[in-house]
Amino acid sequence: MNFWDAVGTLATGPMFFLFVALAVAFAFEFINGFHDTANAVTTVIYTRSLPATPAVIYSGFCNFLGVLLGGTAVAFGIVNLLPVDLLVDARSGAALVMVLSLLLAGVAWNLGTWYLGLPVSSSHTLIGSILGVGIANSLWNGTGLSGVNWNECKKVGLALLFSPMVGFVLSAVLLLVLKAFFRSPRLYTPPQGEDRPPAAIRGVLIATCGGVSFAHGSNDGQKGMGLLLLVLIGFMPIHYALTVNKPESAPEVLKAAGETRAALAKANAEPSKKLDESLKRVETELKDVANLNDLPRDKDTRWEVRQAVMAIAKELKVAEADEQLPEETRAALTKLRKEKFLPTIEYVPLWVVIGTALALGVGTTIGYKRIVVTVAEKIGKQHLTYAQGAAAETVAASTILISAVTGLPVSTTHVLNSGVAGTMAANKSGLQWKTVSKILTAWVFTLPSCILLAGLLFWIGRTITG
Repeated sequence: MNFWDAVGTLATGPMFFLFVALAVAFAFEFINGFHDTANAVTTVIYTRSLPATPAVIYSGFCNFLGVLLGGTAVAFGIVNLLPVDLLVDARSGAALVMVLSLLLAGVAWNLGTWYLGLPVSSSHTLIGSILGVGIANSLWNGTGLSGVNWNECKKVGLALLFSPMVGFVLSAVLLLVLKAFFRSPRLYTPPQGEDRPPAAIRGVLIATCGGVSFAHGSNDGQKGMGLLLLVLIGFMPIHYALTVNKPESAPEVLKAAGETRAALAKANAEPSKKLDESLKRVETELKDVANLNDLPRDKDTRWEVRQAVMAIAKELKVAEADEQLPEETRAALTKLRKEKFLPTIEYVPLWVVIGTALALGVGTTIGYKRIVVTVAEKIGKQHLTYAQGAAAETVAASTILISAVTGLPVSTTHVLNSGVAGTMAANKSGLQWKTVSKILTAWVFTLPSCILLAGLLFWIGRTITG
């Protein structure tokens, strides 16, 4: 069953709201493009390395590539913030309200801050909106604060907290290193008139712009994928419970269950009770099944297989850390978890990847000027110099790419802006504290504001729908 077949099983009302939700989710990524990626093109525009139009087209293309090639680790960091069971266990009306509330809150905050020219984080915006609906839903149901995966929140929160500090310090240090080895005063003073950088420096600045844009696509693009997955799971949980990219993998998953038992038996180790029960569920449901699409499309089958596979992955991760097991056994379990079990439940449909890439890439080419002016003219008392642009973007690209690989959703906006501030401090250019204080205020208030806005929208929606 493909996407359109699954849509055809929905009633008219849910089908309409599904397309509304998908449109808003793609709009969020489109806005993210011109809201966040403006940071990447600032340096090449203000150092006259590239004219504005070629710069944003180039950045948009690099964003597009970043989404296509950046993987999916961050996407599932976002999905796992909100236990997807809530979307399945809730009545369809509640799931619909949850998804639409977090989408509308994210879009509203991003558009509002863009209008004011504030380079706030789309990462904070999205994560705050997800937390808001999760908390509001659990409070509505009288279950306390159980509607959020707090362990995942802690990991994401630390990444968002410390990444700006990393950007500030490393950018300042890199600029000082450049000053020690490259002593040309021209590199450390703002461009004058129609002055353009030397060919080598121009090449570096264009390369770092592309690097930040690619890194932004690889990290923020995955957040968009995660957002779209929440929409799809919220509206069609049974269809998207198991991979639609490789449904013929059912025999491989069944075989992996047997290989897991064999690996533990070889090490004279017994599977935990939870692992044993989950393996039995997979072995029972996938016996003689050639294709995951052949499983009955009911909650008790497809979703329970998903839950069993997820439990297996969690238990194997625990076993991999058990130093009493031989290294060979732990390596075998790691391979089974990453290559056989996780791809069954952690996947992104190809059309979601391409759609996210297009939305982010096209969005980059529109509406970038407000943020560009703030970053280039209002953070420091002087305009950006060639060396400052290269240092800030090199650190930002490296930090964001590492975060994308490790599955940590960091903020392109905050990493790069803190990097620019770091270079201003290291260059003794001075900081415009009025602008810095506005950015810091937005940084502090974005998360709680989006939590409250999404929670309020959820509460209003539930009150209306009953």
